[in-house]
Amino acid sequence: MTTSEPLVGTSPRRSSSDGTGGDDWWLFRGDGERREVPFPAAPPWRRFDRQETVTGDRVPYPRPYLIGPNEVEVVNAALHLRRPLLVTGQPGTGKSSLAHAIAHELALGRVLQWPVNSRSTLQDALYHYDAVGRLREATLRRDADGAEPDIGQYIRLGPLGNALVPRERPRVLLIDELDKGDVDLPNDLLTVFEEGEFAISELTRLPASHAPVHVRTDDLDETAPVTRGRVRCGEFPVVVITSNGEREFPPAFLRRCVRLDLPEPNERRLREIVAAHLGPDALDDTDDLLREFLERRAEGELATDQLLNAVFLRKGGLNLDAASLLQSVLHRLGGAV
Repeated sequence: MTTSEPLVGTSPRRSSSDGTGGDDWWLFRGDGERREVPFPAAPPWRRFDRQETVTGDRVPYPRPYLIGPNEVEVVNAALHLRRPLLVTGQPGTGKSSLAHAIAHELALGRVLQWPVNSRSTLQDALYHYDAVGRLREATLRRDADGAEPDIGQYIRLGPLGNALVPRERPRVLLIDELDKGDVDLPNDLLTVFEEGEFAISELTRLPASHAPVHVRTDDLDETAPVTRGRVRCGEFPVVVITSNGEREFPPAFLRRCVRLDLPEPNERRLREIVAAHLGPDALDDTDDLLREFLERRAEGELATDQLLNAVFLRKGGLNLDAASLLQSVLHRLGGAV
């Protein structure tokens, strides 16, 4: 996979005699003197501007994503089977980025994201009903002899609820770090995954003759019509679930997923990743950083983006032979800090 954006922030700067980088590298000097300095271009993976797609979505600029043919086959199996893709692997292997790569390559718009934590519930991901807001507005309008507010204004679909809104082309839903959630959360998801629908209880109480209610969605300023309180997908969304392997999932849940384990990139793949993000010239004079990264990764957890950070700083003019700075960039991800 390739990026359609020009690579920025990779031009080398001169180094000073002490090997720590030239004067233009030092933005903060720690001398207490106030000055305005021009900021250099950010690393490509730390850009936050967005582009508008043909569908009108504002999505991040695509980032390079490299994946092996065996992993591509598994992704396609999940797409054909309309099954969630359960992605496991060490930190930095590209689990979350895979969802964005799929959405970009298949032109499926902005990725809907549900970052899971220990307090997450299925209800959070489906929809939220602002009962207090509706009651307050109804009281104000009643005092002013106004009409009752539309209930749809007080219902907002969450990322999973929005993914299940019927549409011609599916949306991509990233359920990030599901293993951090409650032990029952995977089982709670099973019914929604199998049925492809859910009910909004506040709307199921309305009369059968009631017109469809337009509820707010996870997309800014967009609404979705809901008939008789039920949301049922037309095309099952592309669901990418990531896990860091902190605990096992129930067999019934695993049976309904297509599993993909992303391996740690070897030295050849690491070189390809560096070249894809920073350009082929970024590989010049970085063999020592690659060796250091591979040695430290063998001793404990390291993520690929830590190597990218080190190479970016080296190409920016900083001498990363300094042990303290190299330790700060290539630090282990596990254990106490």
